[in-house]
Amino acid sequence: MVILETERLYLRYQTEDDAAFILELVNDPAWIQFIGDRGVRTVEQARSYIANGAIAMYQKYGFGLYLVARKEDDVPIGLCGLIKRDGLEDVDIGFAYLPPYRSKGYAYEAAAAVMQYARQEVGLTRVVAITNVDNHASGRLLEKIGLRFERLIQMPNDTNELKLFVYDSSRAATD
Repeated sequence: MVILETERLYLRYQTEDDAAFILELVNDPAWIQFIGDRGVRTVEQARSYIANGAIAMYQKYGFGLYLVARKEDDVPIGLCGLIKRDGLEDVDIGFAYLPPYRSKGYAYEAAAAVMQYARQEVGLTRVVAITNVDNHASGRLLEKIGLRFERLIQMPNDTNELKLFVYDSSRAATD
């Protein structure tokens, strides 16, 4: 089911039929470096990852990480959406793309649409994002869609410091 459309993309719910794509994405070296190794090594594990992650989040919260596909050829290129993580008080925006689709404006196009959706459809007045301290490209994109770096944080059961970016509509209106 398509949730959002942009000029070049559509964002839809992930299904277990997307397992081969998810397997490729979560094993991309940049995913492992900046997001972490999820231990997904087979299509069956990818199906389970989708069922226990994205699908469970759609059922519980009504949103999650959406599969991003190009309209022109229906090719899946990445993920972008809203996540409610344990250890973060607020909903955060997340995204990841396969290498051939980076630096083409797709991530900005999808993330800007997700932020608008978060505000207008989900009713969020505050959205956060977390990035690895070395992930400068994601930080620039977050700033471009209206988030600002706030501080360094640590997630529960993780020793790595992460950058916390925040969009707060009450602050955005006065800044």
